[in-house]
Amino acid sequence: MVKVKIPCLPGPRTWRNPNTKGGETMNKKSLAIIVALLMVPLFLTFGCCRKAVKPTPTGAKKAKPAVTAQKKQGIQEEVLTKKKYPGIQGEFMESKYLKDIHFDFDKYNIRPDAAAILKKSAEYLTAHPTYKIQIEGHCDERGTVEYNLVLGERRAESAKKFLENLGVEGSRLSTISYGKEMPLDPRHTPEAWAKNRRCHFIILEK
Repeated sequence: MVKVKIPCLPGPRTWRNPNTKGGETMNKKSLAIIVALLMVPLFLTFGCCRKAVKPTPTGAKKAKPAVTAQKKQGIQEEVLTKKKYPGIQGEFMESKYLKDIHFDFDKYNIRPDAAAILKKSAEYLTAHPTYKIQIEGHCDERGTVEYNLVLGERRAESAKKFLENLGVEGSRLSTISYGKEMPLDPRHTPEAWAKNRRCHFIILEK
């Protein structure tokens, strides 16, 4: 048998950088770079997944509750009482904020004191936009029934037009005249007559 001698191959050589101190090899540096490159996508992925948290502003003011028209105008909520006229069908309601206005003898123009009252009434009706009002015209006992019915209607219409000029919708206002048939004060005195020359306001519908 012929023996063949196989030469031994040299092992892998490591290239050394002659410029590095202490003979540091390039294999270690390459490994470190590869690891660093692999870690970059991981950091980017985790960073995108985090949700941004908005900082809470210090000293932020709380929202104030809405102010109703009643509070702005100093009008308090009230319980309306139902009433009924003797001999007249149906019920109605009255409010302390709808005050009577008065007139001079045989007149139907709005006096300054009545104008101030009607302005307050307009504020109340603005704060209660669903209310429908009836304006009653009344007279004192002097004069005929027919004349006072006409005079009472003119007084009610004057009050209605004044409220309309203040912004109250005319569709919410109606008028009626009772003439001298429903006096507030039944006495036969100038003081009673002055009380009876008036317009009275009732609420027909809320």
